[in-house]
Amino acid sequence: MAKGPSKHRPVFHLLVLASGFVSGGLLTQVARRFLPAGAVKEFLTTGVTPAVGPLPVDLIILKFAVGPVALDVSLLSLLGVLIAYLIARSLF
Repeated sequence: MAKGPSKHRPVFHLLVLASGFVSGGLLTQVARRFLPAGAVKEFLTTGVTPAVGPLPVDLIILKFAVGPVALDVSLLSLLGVLIAYLIARSLF
C-alpha cells in the first residue's frame, strides 16, 4: 500500500501544525532571550502578528466577548512547523 497524506485525517494534520507552531514559538522565545543583539536576531525573531477581536456575542440571556486572538508568526515558528512535518512524515 502506498504511503501518502490521503490516509491521515485532518485532526492529524492539525496536531502536526499545532505542535510545529508551539515548538517554533519556543525556538523564537529562546532566540529572543539568548541571541545577542544584531541582524541575525532581528531576522530570525521578527514576526507578523495578525489579530482578531474582541468579538462580542449577544445571545439575549448570555453576553460575552471572545478575543482578542493573535498569532505571532516568525521565521523560527515556520521552521518549527517544517520540522514537525518532517518528523511526522518520517514516522508515518
